[in-house]
Amino acid sequence: MTVSVMLFTSDLRVHDQPALRAAVRGADEVVPLFVVDRGVRRAGFDTPNRRAFLADCLASLDAGLRERGGRLVIRTGEVTEQVCRVVTETGAAAVHIAAGVSGYAKRREDRLRGALKEVRCALHAHDGVITALPPGEVTPADRDHFAVFTPYFRRWEEAGPRAALAAPRAVRVPELPGHPLPRRTAVTGVSPGVARGGEREGRLRLSAWLAHPRGGADAYEERHDDLPGDTTSRLSPHLHFGTLSATELVQRARKRGGPGAEAFVRQLAWRDFHHQVLAARPDAAHTDYRTRGDHWRSDEKEIAAWKEGRTGCPIVDAGMRQLLHEGWMHNRARLLTASYLTKTLYTDWRVGARHFLDLLVDGDLANNQLNWQWAAGTGTDTRPNRILSPLAQAKRFDPQGDYVRRWVPELAELAGASIHRPQDLDGPTRARLDYPDPLIDPADGRARFQRARGLD
Repeated sequence: MTVSVMLFTSDLRVHDQPALRAAVRGADEVVPLFVVDRGVRRAGFDTPNRRAFLADCLASLDAGLRERGGRLVIRTGEVTEQVCRVVTETGAAAVHIAAGVSGYAKRREDRLRGALKEVRCALHAHDGVITALPPGEVTPADRDHFAVFTPYFRRWEEAGPRAALAAPRAVRVPELPGHPLPRRTAVTGVSPGVARGGEREGRLRLSAWLAHPRGGADAYEERHDDLPGDTTSRLSPHLHFGTLSATELVQRARKRGGPGAEAFVRQLAWRDFHHQVLAARPDAAHTDYRTRGDHWRSDEKEIAAWKEGRTGCPIVDAGMRQLLHEGWMHNRARLLTASYLTKTLYTDWRVGARHFLDLLVDGDLANNQLNWQWAAGTGTDTRPNRILSPLAQAKRFDPQGDYVRRWVPELAELAGASIHRPQDLDGPTRARLDYPDPLIDPADGRARFQRARGLD
């Protein structure tokens, strides 16, 4: 009786799961294994919002495996040690894992490969599990990765993702002990509005979004930046945990068809773009991709006000409060809040990136860090000194102030677009609203940034 191990990481699904399919094909029995990795906590990635969502994902994965005659085996500890222990207990000849992108994932893979060699077990790292197109699948003639999205997207389109795979019909699991599944209710400090996780939830959400007659995929091209309307798919947490396959999303969106579906596919390509940048430059998670010689300010009171949604800039505060409540933020609000921190307050992008990672359920290292670098002008943006005007953006993407009214309730009584400039109200009204004055006038922040970058 031959045995293989399927080590799940950020690919918590049974549908379109190449690593699981290979494990099932290659042995009579498979150990579907997830290790509650203490190293993830030490690295700062194990935060309450993601831990709660992960508990849902593991429960759903276990249910999907049980439908196929299997179950999920949970172990706790250091990944290499626990995997080798399972290999020894079962006599497994192979371990299958989704190929990682981050420095942490690559180091984990290297440690595993070395340790498994000692026990005469092979490690198979599978590309195309976490992204639609594997990092390095397409490259320019003179470099190991694309630094500009448009030429990358052309090659991405030409290459095309692989075909999506069906879930295995049966998964036979040998008898061996494991720990209980983590429980969402045991996690403390979770934001109150964090969505439910898991493959079943993700697939239901995807199907509903694609089929929505007015506010889903069909409206995505025209309204994906609409802050109060929020026609985004909200699938990013499922992509981060791998409860949905990026490859399957591309194919199902294109089967739906239309400009909205194509605009959505383009966003999936952006995700792949960031992953191929990080795969080639793992240090971009912590250092400037393109340094601008910045000497960032560090005003703790301003940083605290930004984190709490008390900057006195309503559109920015609305985004930050949505993040605090939901562990998620609208994509346009992410750009606005990041631009405000880095270009108006001139604060180091790493401060904002860390705060987002602390709260975002979809806190993906590649997307989070490289989008923050894009906003700060230290990343792949071809216009590194662009500044998003909070007021202009608010007028365009929240014209009647409904998004601000939803998340900044102390301003809810203000009519229409006047909600975006509460500083224009008379003193007694402002005092009654209990809303702070702006930390800085955006024009002054722009001038300060331009001086710092030597643009004045």
